[in-house]
Amino acid sequence: MNRLLVAVIIAVAVGIIFSVPLLSNNLATAGTIKKIQFTQTLTSSQDPGLGDSNEQLAMILLPNNGTLYTGTLTYTASEPVQVVILHQIDKSDSKGQPVWTVDNNTIYAETIINSDSNGGTLDFAGSAIGLHSINSTQFTVTASLDGWIRGTTPEFLQNNTQVISENNLKSSRAEISVNIPMHKGLYNGSSVYYIITDSSDSIEASQISTEQNWKVQQSPLLAQAPQKLLSKMYVFTNGVTGDGTQGYQDEVFSDTPSDTSYTPVNLVIQATWSPGKIPQVLNSTKDILDANTTGAITLTNTGAIVNTPQIVWPGGQLAVRNSTELSDQTAYVGSQVLNLDTASKSVTFVAHRGWGPDGKTVYYIITSGTPDGPAKMMGLENTPALSLLSSAARDLYNFANGIKSGGPFGFQEGISSAQLGDISYSPICNISMITWTNPQNATLLQNMNDINFEKSQGTITVQPAQVLNSNYMLDCPIIDIPKSNP
Repeated sequence: MNRLLVAVIIAVAVGIIFSVPLLSNNLATAGTIKKIQFTQTLTSSQDPGLGDSNEQLAMILLPNNGTLYTGTLTYTASEPVQVVILHQIDKSDSKGQPVWTVDNNTIYAETIINSDSNGGTLDFAGSAIGLHSINSTQFTVTASLDGWIRGTTPEFLQNNTQVISENNLKSSRAEISVNIPMHKGLYNGSSVYYIITDSSDSIEASQISTEQNWKVQQSPLLAQAPQKLLSKMYVFTNGVTGDGTQGYQDEVFSDTPSDTSYTPVNLVIQATWSPGKIPQVLNSTKDILDANTTGAITLTNTGAIVNTPQIVWPGGQLAVRNSTELSDQTAYVGSQVLNLDTASKSVTFVAHRGWGPDGKTVYYIITSGTPDGPAKMMGLENTPALSLLSSAARDLYNFANGIKSGGPFGFQEGISSAQLGDISYSPICNISMITWTNPQNATLLQNMNDINFEKSQGTITVQPAQVLNSNYMLDCPIIDIPKSNP
């Protein structure tokens, strides 16, 4: 069943009225583009440009009549180099500006970026891009490129591209599966199973990453979450040896998804047994607070905030799909979990493709959401307390119309305002909707600059996605995809 039809049926069933036209059937008609990604090592050669015979050039994307490249280049060279970006122009337009040509017939305006460095990263758009040295000595460079080709694809790039028709975008690996290790914790004497995706503390993130052999991301923005609104996770630093993150008893949680106060984001409280006291397993918040009152343990607010979505809790768990097959029509509907094994402490999530703020590919999972209607549509537990954490959230922009593809509403994949490594990155997402004023003229948007430009031109509107006047928020951490992942 088409995902849009499923969304409509569910929305009607639960009485949800979206304040923006999320389910528009308007599609864009546009040309053909190609995705390009590669890493290669090059050796420079004599610059073929007229007047540049004593200089060296390593061309990363060659000029080709009618071709436009956009993307991100990261490079490291054996000596300081300049970045050269070429823009094909008519010969009549060449006066009064730096140009590059090999025959005085085909003319390129030339942009030179003097980095005075052996390496760097930059966004670009042009007819060609290369690295240049005014010296006559050869240099070597390793370059990674993540971008797009519009127009004719040069023959040398045929094996590095993926054809994408803009009126029916099919992104590479749009939906994949990712295996994540679970931890066992306690709540009122019963077991909970949870994952750890992010931490506001870099040392803690590194420590847990090493322990669980799966990377916990640093999220500085989580530190801005109001502590009084967060659930609490009690971590033992000594006492009874066990499988907790510090090597002692299991962590104890103050809330589960069955509680309206639950958030997947937890404040870390350390529990330390006092000298001379006989340690024992404490399996509830009450036990811990009572032990603290008698002086048996000391509690320390670490200030660290972690994203620890619970997968299984007393009386409930995240829904598991009947089929592990993924498609654009079912990626967001029904459930986000493909497999769940408490014995091996492993859970398999659907990972959704999107773009980072600079156009680089990102993948994210979804563990909880609010309001109730969208949460249920995705097979998630409604988590109303997420709506209180907007100060510690990044923005995720989804599309209400335009280019048909594998995004959550049947159109192009979303764009995140922050990505891993950014100071503004958070696993918590405020969802905003982009609506094309004229969907027939929609083009593929790949980064925040694209959004801001189209917004300034009045071709799109951007507004918070709301359901019955409630903000639409998700716990949707961006994750690293291991090379061995399918």
